[in-house]
Amino acid sequence: MRLASAEDFIQQRLHLDLLLLLQLLLLSAVGLLVLYSASNQDMEMIQKQVSRLALAFLVMVLLAQIPPAALQRWSLSIFTFATILLMLVLLLGTIGKGAQRWLDLGLVRLQPSEFMKLAVPMVIAWYLHEKPLPPWGRHTLVSALFCLLPTLLILKQPDLGTALLIASSGVFVLLFAGLQWHLIGVLSLLLLPSVYLFWIFGMHDYQRQRVMTLFNPESDPLGSGYHIIQSKIAIGSGGVFGKGWLNGTQSHLEFLPERHTDFIFAVFCEEFGLFGVILLLILYLTIVLRGLYIASQAQTTFARLLGGALAMTFLIYVSVNIGMVIGLLPVVGLPLPLISYGGSSIVTLMASFGILMSIHTHRKLLTNA
Repeated sequence: MRLASAEDFIQQRLHLDLLLLLQLLLLSAVGLLVLYSASNQDMEMIQKQVSRLALAFLVMVLLAQIPPAALQRWSLSIFTFATILLMLVLLLGTIGKGAQRWLDLGLVRLQPSEFMKLAVPMVIAWYLHEKPLPPWGRHTLVSALFCLLPTLLILKQPDLGTALLIASSGVFVLLFAGLQWHLIGVLSLLLLPSVYLFWIFGMHDYQRQRVMTLFNPESDPLGSGYHIIQSKIAIGSGGVFGKGWLNGTQSHLEFLPERHTDFIFAVFCEEFGLFGVILLLILYLTIVLRGLYIASQAQTTFARLLGGALAMTFLIYVSVNIGMVIGLLPVVGLPLPLISYGGSSIVTLMASFGILMSIHTHRKLLTNA
């Protein structure tokens, strides 16, 4: 009885989904263990990560208190505000590591593209929620424009990884809205020449080099292919059960670049092996499935479309990072969710889970009313 009342308190008073919360806490704990090893036991880095996780969980709790109906009303305003910030980045943004992605406000630096990970699926779900579904004609076109505008602005920064996530989030809303297969085929055919034009005119030389390196990393083993070659060595050396926590040689001897950020999955593979990877993937999959279940139980079209898109975007996040680390996808600079060292991306991820929890717990309140 006490357990049941505690669960009711968490769901009805705090508006948190207990199962999803436990899954996220477990994944965060795994991330801290791996980061401790990947950083060569750097306690300062761990403390920073803990503080960022605390902020991210706080944002999740705060967003969970906001009813989906309020998010629906604010969707267009949030999207408009985020778009203006993206335009300001191109005009006044701070340049770092060859990219112009931040707005320096003195006390803080904002990365507006992070807001778009939530704003794009929200505004498309808002636009479609009262339209006849499946979407057709101009409704599909308007939804595509909502997705295309921020994607192009972010590609100009350039930030290919974030642009891919934002485009995916918009596409998932359309798919959950029931976009018909022949329309998907037409859009795919239109996309092919766009990809070619983007390759010729839209991509920087280093981005094209990353794609070419994907097919033959050994062509430049000490240059553009170095990351992938060392990553594959680390993954393969882990075997079935791994070398054990803190015993990875590729990371500790500093052969593996970006070992605490983009390539932390290689560290995990080396230390925990195939068996550990399977358990990690199962944990990620249970989080995605919980998100999809919450979306399926939503009471409104807006909440269902938004919840499904957020859950599937998280899956894309995981898939792209693992794909680039094992050499199946080009390196696009996406961290492994809640495992890699980072700041803004963690907060955005937890914000999306806060929205999912709001969708679930406010639905239960309506049911009980």
